[in-house]
Amino acid sequence: MTALLEPPIGLLAELTHRCPLQCPYCSNPLNLETVRGELTTAQWCDVFRQSGDIGIQQVHLSGGEPASRRDLEALVDGAAKAGLYSNLITSGAGLTQSRLERLAAAGLDHVQLSIQDADAANSDRIAGYAGGFQRKMDVAGHVRALGLPLTVNAPVHRQNLDRLDDIIALAVRLGALRLEVAHVQYYAWALANRAALMPTREQIDRSIEIVASARERLKGVLTIDFVAPDYYAERPKPCMGGWGRGIINVTPSGLALPCHAAQTLPGLVFDNVVERPLAEIWASSPAFQAFRGTDWMREPCRSCDLRTLDFGGCRCQAMALTGDAANTDPACSKSPRHGELAALAESESANPPLPLRYRRM
Repeated sequence: MTALLEPPIGLLAELTHRCPLQCPYCSNPLNLETVRGELTTAQWCDVFRQSGDIGIQQVHLSGGEPASRRDLEALVDGAAKAGLYSNLITSGAGLTQSRLERLAAAGLDHVQLSIQDADAANSDRIAGYAGGFQRKMDVAGHVRALGLPLTVNAPVHRQNLDRLDDIIALAVRLGALRLEVAHVQYYAWALANRAALMPTREQIDRSIEIVASARERLKGVLTIDFVAPDYYAERPKPCMGGWGRGIINVTPSGLALPCHAAQTLPGLVFDNVVERPLAEIWASSPAFQAFRGTDWMREPCRSCDLRTLDFGGCRCQAMALTGDAANTDPACSKSPRHGELAALAESESANPPLPLRYRRM
């Protein structure tokens, strides 16, 4: 590893693409990896060991639904032995009180539970999973009873954003320490549902007011992270804190990615953790080098004073909306395509939402 390159702070471990939910905004690739190609228990534990060796501090156990793996307890144990702080990112499906007790005993540090709405019927409708809301409520109760810290993740969009006040109140009732209000990002399957999910400008403005008020009211009770929608933005968000700067994403089959959606970019070749050490991938993999730093940038990014803060925005969004991953993210007001993005958002949100296209596994 070069002297100038800091170690990543986090590993996003996509343990499986299996999931009983059918979320219309699913961010997993269009071509899901099969169970036959998933890394084994021993291979994942070796990835965790290598992660600890290169200075990674935390692992986010994700999916799909990570509880679909029967060896989840062993994987949590492997992460703990590697010295990693483990965060289970889950829909709640497949988790019972007894299984959560086993995961806690294995060393699980934190649970991040997704919810689709504070209204049970709409939550189950959005997820395409009957009875899912009540299961989530039960899981949240078990997590808190075990003394594990709980984060609630709420992907928001046109079909649930009007209940943001209720979602915040629900997070408080569940005893969450943190709430992530994350506007849907339109990649992969979510892109196919954009016209059904795109919020209106009025909803966005109101959500900003609601979050600001709740942050003040709930100081010391609930921390609220707010991920604004790119389509209404003036400034882009830095991709994963900057491409290849802070996170390694490992897919179920072991491909190491600079970000969750990197496989949407044509021409990139991704190394596999089974075939190459994690330290080498982080330091010199061509995929991680492709958009790392600022040398790759074109104008207006190249001469922008904010280029080391936002790193040109999201490469995957630039690809999806302009056809070239090296272009400025259209979320930036300096992009020549910015006006098109705002007009698209206004147009789609002005029409009645289309029926949801569910992600059938």
